[in-house]
Amino acid sequence: MNLTLITSGRILLALYFLLPGIMKFVSWDMHVALMVKHNMVMIPVLLATAGAFEILAALALMANRYTVAVSLMLAALVVVINFSLHDFWNYTGIEGAHEMQNFIKNLGILAGLLVLAGHSSKMKEKAE
Repeated sequence: MNLTLITSGRILLALYFLLPGIMKFVSWDMHVALMVKHNMVMIPVLLATAGAFEILAALALMANRYTVAVSLMLAALVVVINFSLHDFWNYTGIEGAHEMQNFIKNLGILAGLLVLAGHSSKMKEKAE
């Protein structure tokens, strides 16, 4: 049961990054516009890097490879995205509420990634 729960959670976290990673390329202009709105720099480079990383990281999680490192790198990405693109403190009304909801949702994703990294690290230690 425990292994099934951990595997299911790992796969769901992977899907959370795989689909948006693909969408960064499929809906390139929409993502560029979002980044422009938030005054980001080097947008094409950052967008392509984030998209490729999300896809590769998701595939690694699905394959249960490099789980600790990938989970921690995705956690860092979530923190960067949270503070650069979900800056609810700069908005009011429905837009501010929407950004706050995304910010808080991402804290849950961050928590899941940290738990996965911690659990995977513990399992690796037991195996050695």
